[in-house]
Amino acid sequence: MVVKFLAPTVVTALLLSATVAPSQAAAQQAGLATDSSFIQMAGSLGLLQVKLGKLATEKGSSAGVKDFGKQMVADYSKLNVELAAGAKQAAFPAPVMLRQHQQEFDRFTKTGRSSFDKNYMAEMVTFDRDAVELFKQESEAGRVASLKQLASSMLPTMQQHLTLATQTAGSVGAEVTASTSRARQGS
Repeated sequence: MVVKFLAPTVVTALLLSATVAPSQAAAQQAGLATDSSFIQMAGSLGLLQVKLGKLATEKGSSAGVKDFGKQMVADYSKLNVELAAGAKQAAFPAPVMLRQHQQEFDRFTKTGRSSFDKNYMAEMVTFDRDAVELFKQESEAGRVASLKQLASSMLPTMQQHLTLATQTAGSVGAEVTASTSRARQGS
């Protein structure tokens, strides 16, 4: 008699777990996709910042732009090592530069010296705004604990870069009004 009553309960429990498990798995996959997108975008931005920083030390006209470029090379060289280690620890591929970032770099290699400072600093403000938003989002909503912690620990540096970029842009007369959020375009 007990078996008669338990059998429908067990079947119901199995059916419920079968319908709940796929939705939990889908949510977990969505979380992992977000973490994967973070590491891919953050890594690509980091690689771009190093290349553009080196270019700024060569093409920059003002001392402020050259110093900013040197700072970006130094900071992002260290950050890129941490991002690559974070990607490896979370079992994601090592970051590479995305096509959109390579195109940005290519555009700056063709920029004349006379307009380089203003164009570069305007873009740096945009990139740094995007980086702050990206790292903030991961630190708040990331699913992989190690990447969430990494984003949280790097966020203050991203905020400092934005402040420095805004100040340097102002010193060279670059327009830095609207944010276009390029980091999320085309990703």
